[in-house]
Amino acid sequence: MNAIEIKELTKKYKDFTAVDKLDLTIGEGELFGLLGVNGAGKTTTIKMLSCLSKPTSGTAVLMGNSITEKPDEVKKIISISTQETAVAPNLTVRENLEFIAKIYSVPDPKAAADNVIADFSLGEKENARTKTLSGGWQRKVSIAMALITSPQILFLDEPTLGLDVLARRELWNVIRQLKSKMTIILTTHYLEEAEALCDRIAIMTSGKLRAIGTAEELKQLAGKESFEDAFIEIAENAGKEEIK
Repeated sequence: MNAIEIKELTKKYKDFTAVDKLDLTIGEGELFGLLGVNGAGKTTTIKMLSCLSKPTSGTAVLMGNSITEKPDEVKKIISISTQETAVAPNLTVRENLEFIAKIYSVPDPKAAADNVIADFSLGEKENARTKTLSGGWQRKVSIAMALITSPQILFLDEPTLGLDVLARRELWNVIRQLKSKMTIILTTHYLEEAEALCDRIAIMTSGKLRAIGTAEELKQLAGKESFEDAFIEIAENAGKEEIK
């Protein structure tokens, strides 16, 4: 079953087209990578899929709900973890989690926080104010907050941006634990991150989908041994035959 079906999704502004007739399907339980250089259309795509921006034309269906016809239903089944660490610095880890649970009317905020604290091994830090935590810990709490509503689809926007190598790898393990429990759309500029985590990867440039497949398929398409070289080849030679 497909979790997301995107058909000719388009976003135009006065002077340019940010996303141009995007067609894409993402399977339920898939960890899907959305890659591209700055200005490729990734963020605009995520904003449309999460009903933060209306498409100019086309549509997308998330778990049977159209973003154009049933945006309120879409919002109930998704969550977003932005690249900005979204924590209240003066609240403790537990207080942050329970606060978000209450905002989204989770039936039992304390129990929901208990579950997320256990799943993310946050127990040793649950009573610490988040402003005292390292960047890696804060990012982990931020993702935990996005999961408190038990979403069916999770958008992870640059989840490891600015973290050191060890913190990044620790967060990779957290993301791996979420695989198959929900559908995840990951945007990142760390190509090794996409290669290590994603089931499939789409590469966008100038608002268009240029290639899609596993990391190995994309390397074969570009005729390159490394994924970084493959990404550069595809991005610089936009318009090559896509892998479906």
